Amino acid sequence: MMWLIFGALGCVIIGLLIRLGFMRGAARKLARDLARRREMDTNTLLDLSTRDKTMRRLASELNQELRLLREERLNYQQGDRELKEAVTGISHDLRTPLTAVRGYLQLLEREEDPELARKYLGIVSGRVEAMSRLTEELFRCSMAASEPVELRPLDLSRALEESLLSFYGAFESRGITPDIALPDTPVPRDLDPEALHRVLSNILSNALKYSPKDLKVALTAEGRATFQNSAPGLTPVACARLFDRFYTIETGRDSTGLGLSIAKLLTERMGGSIAARCEGGRLIIELFFPQPSTLIEKE
Repeated sequence: MMWLIFGALGCVIIGLLIRLGFMRGAARKLARDLARRREMDTNTLLDLSTRDKTMRRLASELNQELRLLREERLNYQQGDRELKEAVTGISHDLRTPLTAVRGYLQLLEREEDPELARKYLGIVSGRVEAMSRLTEELFRCSMAASEPVELRPLDLSRALEESLLSFYGAFESRGITPDIALPDTPVPRDLDPEALHRVLSNILSNALKYSPKDLKVALTAEGRATFQNSAPGLTPVACARLFDRFYTIETGRDSTGLGLSIAKLLTERMGGSIAARCEGGRLIIELFFPQPSTLIEKE
């Protein structure tokens, strides 16, 4: 009887040792594969031939960590690429007016004609003003990215109407009579008033820069605002890049390429979305704030 017991125990021990050997082999394979995949930019995940539940659970956890590591790597690469593009854009936008200022200052040193001197000074002043606008836009972009938004109940329809009224003089000077369609009832939302004003102003400023003659604005009770204007020559590729930092369309006047980028940043921070598309020679920007707020009491 004792021999049977010892024999059974020996079989169990041998079985456990065999299983332990398999687990150690699987663990070593996991370690090797993990080290390779950690260093490589690959979508391949860890795989095990063993059916041991513990080891497969470990492999699953490690695969989840690999996915997170890959996402962080992609985010880092995207951020690094955006930083390089931003530095390139800033350098270009500053270098161009600085080169012009330097050239006209050299002309001024040798110019004896007062009329030409005044002309050169006017050009220099314009280039300095362009650099001042760029600096201000960079500051606003930095503030938009760092400052928290303070959501408060407001009427989206009224906010849009007030923004349109603030652009009345600019529209009139360009000969543009906006076609406006607003709902008869308030559109309550929880938004940051200053950030919303900035978003709407940047969208309307963009329309003024690129539209030759028209603007159509509509808002639905669901919080979806559309801004349409003629955009001859606008391609789908250019349209897709309108929200990129420092991207400008050649026909734009006094543009830094930051306005719509700031609008997108602020919109998303307030829980909304913004997109652009071109249809039949027209640019359509759609702004959407889906979240309802508490009802606003009528004044």
